[in-house]
Amino acid sequence: MSTFSITFQQRLDEYLVVQTLEGTEIGTVQAVTLSGLSPAGLNTGYTVAEVPTHLYLGTDEVGDWLFDWDVFVPNQLLMYSSGTDIAREAVVPPGTLTWSAVCTWVNTASVVAWLGIAAATENDTAFITSATNAANAFAYRRRREAGYFDSLTTSPGADVSLGTTQYAAILYRERGSADSYASFQDMGGAVPFGSMGQINKLLGVNRSQIA
Repeated sequence: MSTFSITFQQRLDEYLVVQTLEGTEIGTVQAVTLSGLSPAGLNTGYTVAEVPTHLYLGTDEVGDWLFDWDVFVPNQLLMYSSGTDIAREAVVPPGTLTWSAVCTWVNTASVVAWLGIAAATENDTAFITSATNAANAFAYRRRREAGYFDSLTTSPGADVSLGTTQYAAILYRERGSADSYASFQDMGGAVPFGSMGQINKLLGVNRSQIA
């Protein structure tokens, strides 16, 4: 869970825009909760509709958003909010934006099924949970860096789920080793390791870019 300070607020034509003090990684369709704003009716949960970078001017006659392209305003989030218009104003003291950025694309059962063997101890179960959480966070972050806008709770597809599951299993198998699977192989031989190339393909990241 991440929290950010809200420094400005504005509501025009049924859309609320807030500006945060810090930059965020929040994108469209992400769920956020606002608090510390006035009027109190603004303090509730929202789904982000846009991440504008210029001053919001309202909507046109068909409902399209209008912006002043000459006025750059960073760290903004736009979301639907019915109610009376509020001119852009500073929030003093600052409000709070809460973002529960927890990805849950795959679960431990999927990882155990991929491993093909059940956890033997409570410590094993706990580590599988840690590996699963880490893999979910890694997969979401890599796809976000690649330009995707995904739900935190629903996997984009079977390929992404498999790539995330495989990465979690690799993290589990590397337990207790320095940088790859634990092995009794002689030093002269190669130690097997997870195929990050295949995982990246399943996640849809690190693809060649065409100008």
